[in-house]
Amino acid sequence: MQRIHVRELVEHVGERVRVAGWLHHQRQLSKLAFLLLRDRSGIVQAVVEWPETIAELAELQSETVLEVEGVAVAAPRAPGGVELHEPELRVLAPAVAPPPIDLRLPRPKEQLPTRLDHAAVALRHPRSRATFELAAASLAGFRATLDRLGFVEIQTPKIVGSATESGANVFRLDYFGRPAFLAQSPQFYKQTMVGVFERV
Repeated sequence: MQRIHVRELVEHVGERVRVAGWLHHQRQLSKLAFLLLRDRSGIVQAVVEWPETIAELAELQSETVLEVEGVAVAAPRAPGGVELHEPELRVLAPAVAPPPIDLRLPRPKEQLPTRLDHAAVALRHPRSRATFELAAASLAGFRATLDRLGFVEIQTPKIVGSATESGANVFRLDYFGRPAFLAQSPQFYKQTMVGVFERV
């Protein structure tokens, strides 16, 4: 069975599906447990009723990487409007300790030094992810507009053989035994390419 992403579940209601991601949170009740699984596209809730699966789930830390197979069922009150019933869990990579960042809160409560020290986890928080998603959407909008207007996107050198910006601080580096510098600006290359494509 092919893995699908959480956002695709609405297209598979009534089918047995496989999703994979991080254990975002779990709520244990007396005879029932709710598992929230997060992948890059969203969060899905799985309803766990089997005592042995509930016991297995209770042993897992948040951010454990799981694969879950279950039946996709329409549930308007569940995240994304779909939840998984009759789930079967498979641990792909157990988390050995609780994560240093609480990803369930609307805003991270940890101070900046903690978030920087644990950036690989902190950047998973929805607010942090949203920053990158907004930047990507903005960039895609600019690119689409310029493509439509007939511009040609070029990639200019980032390492150059001589310091070309007079009066500016330059970053010097050793490039396989030869001196090189980080390019300060793509201006000269763009000026050259304007004579080739007009719009760059």
